[in-house]
Amino acid sequence: MELQPYLFFDGRCEEAAEFYGRTLGAEVVMRVRFRDCPDPLPAGTVPPGAEDKVMHMRLRIGEATVLASDGRCLGNPSFEGFSLSLTAADEAEADRLFNALADGGQVRMPLAKTFFSPRFGMLADRFGVSWMVYVAP
Repeated sequence: MELQPYLFFDGRCEEAAEFYGRTLGAEVVMRVRFRDCPDPLPAGTVPPGAEDKVMHMRLRIGEATVLASDGRCLGNPSFEGFSLSLTAADEAEADRLFNALADGGQVRMPLAKTFFSPRFGMLADRFGVSWMVYVAP
């Protein structure tokens, strides 16, 4: 069994994929746009003009797969009640990843030494996705 997060960027999926490519080395493994769907979509599923938005995307980030979509393309992504956790190889990598993800976002807990890690911090990136960056002791 495999568990994969599925994120709905509500119209900003392409931008998010480019950002995660730059910051995390994410690779787009598969991308299907609404216009590419072989079956007609139910009326009202996609707003007019959103045919080029992402219906489904598979991103590879390190050893993980993250699935994503533009969803309803309404421009109001909401990511609540979870965080994606990145385990960095060392403190320097943690610093790099944290600072890259925090660009345009909001730091919720600055990177610091904790009782459980030499480096741990939390942030929400520019899309509102919550991240925890961690170095194993």
